[in-house]
Amino acid sequence: MHSAHRAARGRPVHGTADLARSYDLTLAAVPGQGGPPGEERAPASPPPPRPEISDSWQRLRRLGLDPDLGRNIRRIGTAEVEQRRHDSQLAAVLPALRSTLLGHPGDAPVLLAIADPEGHLLWLDGARPLRRSADGIGFDKGARWTEDEVGTNGIGMALRTERATSVHSAEHYLRSHHAWTCVAAPVRDPRTGRLLAVLDLSGPAHQVQPHLLRLTATAARLAEAELRAVQLESLHRLRTLAAPMLARVSGPALVVDGAGWTAAAVGLPHIPRLRLPAEGWGSSAVQWLPAFGRCAVEPLGGGWLVRPLGPAAAAAEQSDGARIHLDLSRPGRPELHVAGAAGGWSHTLSPRHAEVLLLLAVRRTGLSAAELAEGLFGDPARTVTVRAELSRLRRYLGALLDHRPYRLAASAEVTVAGPAEPLDLLATSAAPAVRELRSALLAGAAVLPGGPPVPRP
Repeated sequence: MHSAHRAARGRPVHGTADLARSYDLTLAAVPGQGGPPGEERAPASPPPPRPEISDSWQRLRRLGLDPDLGRNIRRIGTAEVEQRRHDSQLAAVLPALRSTLLGHPGDAPVLLAIADPEGHLLWLDGARPLRRSADGIGFDKGARWTEDEVGTNGIGMALRTERATSVHSAEHYLRSHHAWTCVAAPVRDPRTGRLLAVLDLSGPAHQVQPHLLRLTATAARLAEAELRAVQLESLHRLRTLAAPMLARVSGPALVVDGAGWTAAAVGLPHIPRLRLPAEGWGSSAVQWLPAFGRCAVEPLGGGWLVRPLGPAAAAAEQSDGARIHLDLSRPGRPELHVAGAAGGWSHTLSPRHAEVLLLLAVRRTGLSAAELAEGLFGDPARTVTVRAELSRLRRYLGALLDHRPYRLAASAEVTVAGPAEPLDLLATSAAPAVRELRSALLAGAAVLPGGPPVPRP
């Protein structure tokens, strides 16, 4: 692999010899892992591993994963693989991915793998000799390729960070993987925004070409576009089915698909998507939704007919006794859960909205736009950006978000679940207030709302 190969974040990856020396020196620092504890360093030390690689190695050392022995890879059976393939809906985009990524003359030999959100390999395509070689390290259908299972690798890092990434040669934690390079990118469900799969290209480290990371990230976006086209076609079918029924309905109504996307509506302003209850509708024909309050719901052709019953009472009903839970326990996957007397819903947050809600959860008395701008950007003048973000949040939080100052409703119970290690709290955030909170948690000088202190590493 040439030094021209670049990592996901644009930094150059050094040659395999430098990586191997860096690996040996880094892991030799722990007795019994990677080399003799008393081994002397070479006069000219190689460059240290990239920060994201170093962080991964440190986590795996704490977990006690042996870089020479690894552990037995967990697998799911053939029937489970087939079921997960069906649930993922990715079979429809495989022909486009295969034609884009495999079989071009002059390209280095690679394997195309698709893993589910738990890291299980659902599809594996490529030349038979290369697949036989991959079998030797357990890279086959049904195997679970998370970092905890098989050490630092492209699929595992993309799952944890939800960003396109590359792991080249001795950047792998397990020595048995050093002959390989893998590049991976997340694929998100266009209906829900949730991680749907990870797309991976793997091949011999000495042959993989520098453009593969860009190609893989582009292919992941292609998969999302194909899935979006499938979704739009499904919404069109639902709209056609619902038209006669909506013509007979008196009062406002809308028809949504199973993920809440609107197919048709009458008597209501356009709402692209409803936040549906996280646990489903249950058995009751009357449900509570944050946008409308109490609604009559009934199934309709793979979707739902929703008729608001009392829009005037929605705001009061939404904030009265509500429970707001901000789940930051999984790095890279912040989620908001809201529950009230009549039901609940969940929403996957953008990194910026996760930062805003964390600051508002910690400061229940509220923050002005200037104070939020200072905490998010270190610049109190950036109030226009802050107000725009809060306006977007209010679209689904409604009366749960007050202003003047900005704060979460006083009547709501607010809790925050943090990660196991304070430094992993919104780990990719550079917001000054978030960095200060991490330091305070690490020192035991702060706790997250509604829970015990975050354990120190």
